[in-house]
Amino acid sequence: MSAQIIQTQRSAAWLAQINPLAKLGAGMFLTVVLLISVDWVSATVALVIECALLPLAGVSARLLLLRGWPILIAAVVGGYGTALLAPKTGELLLAFGPVTFTSGSLEAGVAIALRGLAVALPGIIVLFSTDPTDLADALAQKLRLPHRFVLGALAAMRLVGLLVAEWQTLGMARRARGVGGEPGFFRGIKSQLGQAMALLVQAVRRASRLAVTMEAKGFGAGPRTWARESVFVRRDLVVAAGGVAIAALSMGAALVLGTWNPVLG
Repeated sequence: MSAQIIQTQRSAAWLAQINPLAKLGAGMFLTVVLLISVDWVSATVALVIECALLPLAGVSARLLLLRGWPILIAAVVGGYGTALLAPKTGELLLAFGPVTFTSGSLEAGVAIALRGLAVALPGIIVLFSTDPTDLADALAQKLRLPHRFVLGALAAMRLVGLLVAEWQTLGMARRARGVGGEPGFFRGIKSQLGQAMALLVQAVRRASRLAVTMEAKGFGAGPRTWARESVFVRRDLVVAAGGVAIAALSMGAALVLGTWNPVLG
C-alpha cells in the first residue's frame, strides 16, 4: 500500500483530528497499567477495546496485518519462550524431552503474548492517525521542547518513507549489475548485508545534506514562530479520559476475576 493511500486514510480518520499529545497521553497511561501486571485478563480487555478503536484511526484489519506482522510474530515468540521457561506449575499438558508445558506456564506465556500485543497496538493507532507535522507542532508548542530537536525529528520521520523506496531501488540496481542473484541461503544473507550497508551510506549522506540545508535556511538560529497553532479542545480531553477509562476497566476486570499479578508484588 502506497504512502499516498495511507495518508488519505489518515486524513479521513476521526482520531486524525485529535491533538497528538492527547493520543500519546492516553496510550502511555494504558501502557503503564499493562506493564505493571502480567495477567491475561487485563491484557485481553485492553486488546479487545483497542481492536474496536482501530476504525477510528483509519486502520483496517488488512492494513494492520500488512504493517504489523512483525509485532504479531514477536508476541508469539515471546509467549512461547515464556511458556517454555516459566515455572512448571499446575497440570502437566505436554512433556517431550526438555520441552515441558503445564497449565501455569502456558497461562504465563499467553499473558505475555497478549500483553505484548496490547502494549504495541496503541502505538500503531497513534502512528497511523497522527501527521508528523501535527506531532511536531504539539511537542514544540505544548511541551516546549527545543525546536532544533523537534524539527530534526520531524525531518527524520518524513524521510523514513524514502528508505523503503531506496531499498527497492538498490535491490533492482544490484540485480541489474549481476549482484545479489546468487543462489544459496548464506549468499543471500551476504547480499542483504551489502545492500543494507549501501542504504546506510546513502542515509548518512542525505542526513548530512539535509542538516546543512536546514542550517542555511535558518532552522535553529533562534526563536521561531509556528505556522499552525496546536490547540486542545473538548474532544482531545475525551480521548485522554478514554485512555484512563480503558486502563481502569482493564485493571478492574483483572482485580474482580483475581488474575491481577503485579510485577513488583
